[in-house]
Amino acid sequence: MTGKQVIYQVFTRLYGNRNITRHMNGTIEENGCGKMDDFTPKVLNRWARMGITHVWYTGVIRHATRTDYSAYGIPKQHPAVVKGCAGSPYAIADYYDVDPDLATDVDHRMEEFEALLQRTHEAGLKVIIDFVPNHVARQYHSICKPANVSDLGEDDHVDRGFDPVDNNFYYCPGQAFAPCFDLYHGEATPYEEYPAKATGNDHFDNAPGRNDWYETVKLNYGVDYYAGGVLYDNPMPNTWKKMTDILLFWAAKGIDGFRCDMAEMVPAAFWSYATKAVKEQYPDIQFIGEVYNPSLYRSYISAGFDLLYDKVGMYDTMRAVITGQAATSAITSAWQQTDDIRQHMLYFLENHDEQRIASTFFAGEARRGVPAMMASMLMQQNPFMLYFGEEYGERGMDHEGFSGCDGRTTIFDYWSIDTLCRAASRKLTADEKLVYAQHEQTMQIARREKAISEGTFFDLMYVNPHLHRQYAFLRHIGHDLLLVVVNFEDHEVDVDVNLPKHAFDFLQVASGEYVATELWSKTKTNIDLQPDKAVRLQVGANGGVVMKMKVTVSENHKTMENIILNEHHKEEFPPAHTAEHLLNQTMMRIFGCERSFNAHIERKKSKMSFHLSHKPSRQEEKEIEQTMNRLIEEDLPVEFEFVDRNNLPEGVSPDRLPEDASETIRLVRIGDYDVCPCIGKHVRSTSQIGRFELLGTNWDEENKVFRVRFKVVQ
Repeated sequence: MTGKQVIYQVFTRLYGNRNITRHMNGTIEENGCGKMDDFTPKVLNRWARMGITHVWYTGVIRHATRTDYSAYGIPKQHPAVVKGCAGSPYAIADYYDVDPDLATDVDHRMEEFEALLQRTHEAGLKVIIDFVPNHVARQYHSICKPANVSDLGEDDHVDRGFDPVDNNFYYCPGQAFAPCFDLYHGEATPYEEYPAKATGNDHFDNAPGRNDWYETVKLNYGVDYYAGGVLYDNPMPNTWKKMTDILLFWAAKGIDGFRCDMAEMVPAAFWSYATKAVKEQYPDIQFIGEVYNPSLYRSYISAGFDLLYDKVGMYDTMRAVITGQAATSAITSAWQQTDDIRQHMLYFLENHDEQRIASTFFAGEARRGVPAMMASMLMQQNPFMLYFGEEYGERGMDHEGFSGCDGRTTIFDYWSIDTLCRAASRKLTADEKLVYAQHEQTMQIARREKAISEGTFFDLMYVNPHLHRQYAFLRHIGHDLLLVVVNFEDHEVDVDVNLPKHAFDFLQVASGEYVATELWSKTKTNIDLQPDKAVRLQVGANGGVVMKMKVTVSENHKTMENIILNEHHKEEFPPAHTAEHLLNQTMMRIFGCERSFNAHIERKKSKMSFHLSHKPSRQEEKEIEQTMNRLIEEDLPVEFEFVDRNNLPEGVSPDRLPEDASETIRLVRIGDYDVCPCIGKHVRSTSQIGRFELLGTNWDEENKVFRVRFKVVQ
């Protein structure tokens, strides 16, 4: 997996639901429910092409709900302690089970999840699920736990408010659960709990209010909150072992990461133990923590977290800039606060807790969030998270039921998402299509440009104090320099962006006039880069520009034109020669073979030979032609990169280089599909190839050689 990490958070229950009944407080029968089967290979492959690398399936583990699944052996939950008809995905009812709402066949819900996991991986995407460590549903009871596992609370001493080792919960001995609201909710009898357990949001008496997390019970990790928060971890609390076993259970399924809900409400000492235990067996697994207190960031990273929400820093700053409550210079201050741990900070603009950008509670229009998305995605190497529907400008202004009209997409109710339904039926508005295109194009840049995923970041705001509603920075790697400017104004602007001498020295870039390609519009212009001089750019309303230049590296002062390459005597037909690159990679992916060992590429007809293990079937030959034409239609960019022959990127073998190959090698990249050393001529993008026609094939059984004859039709 290459390019920048982009996490797509999708609320699994809502994504695929196309029922537009949308009754307030509606049941699953009335309003419908999305299923795991809705995440088809077509959907997943589209996300991968868009630039998404990870999918966070929110709400997979079984949680409390008012829907009755007792016919399937699933315990019924009392509605008094369930928020909304569907229930909160953060009130876990069984850590070892899958939410039955998501299953087409409830009895086989775990198998359906495993199939979803496999489909997602086959699309080249990684899978993240929630781990909710701080609290469980009030009526938690596991029916799917392994036979040798005792249930949470099963062996508790309920006469003790706190026990540092044995108890999984906190209790109010001698007191019944008595919240300050109705406990009936239409049931024949009220909900009863004796003795009362402490509530999930650290409410340690028996009477939580309606605004508390009253549907949940706090888990005990050995912290004595009754005595001021003293931690007892020797001997190890029983909860540590049980919760680590749950992590290992899901890790064994093959997931790639856990998003850990309210991680800071669980002691860092537990995370040190648990992440070490999991990563010893699954070293590549990611832990993403919901930690809101910046003073705790570094201790939770030390405890094993790979990523932390950058909420009170970058998110809050971007929100203030979008709404005009802060100047863009505040963005600089935000990243500087976590610069020493920047690779661990997860940027985002929406999630299930935050209001939608397009809601009347936030910006009112999705386009106003676009420059913040562009900056967040492109300004550093660290990952970005996108919330489903954000890419269409979903407003979140529905009156769903328990959630109410609050600018958020409900996590408590059965519902369907307006923009997703209309996107599926191709009924998006022109503005929604534009917002989608801006998101997709930005993710493509983040995926394709190494300067974004691996390069150096240089903030330009300190020499541009006149920019109050624009944000400017550089990204650099090798000979690639990107000048990025985003505009938070509702109108087009002409801006002068100053480039300090320090930027040239720090990035080791030589001054001079360069041809710059604007990566969103693909337009080209000449830019004169000079120390302490300004570059004038026109930036659209609520948009941005990314000017890409191939620059001279000042360390050796060689221009790209002066780089010494091997002599090249062939005069290729660029469309056919580019098709050769595509066909090589297509054959490698379909048959697992090496690149062609004998090729004759001509304008009218070309031939290429491959060593294969078997004679391709007619279906496989058809797949070759279909794949080639699909790649051509995708209009993948064809770009060049100059590297030292001793520093070839992963996947590029030096074995095929000629013995007298120059020290500097030119690589040809076709999107993120193929990269190969080559000094020939190529088209600028695959749509210029034309149509690929397979003219015929030959099979040499004795030598296991497959010869392909083709032409490209302009």
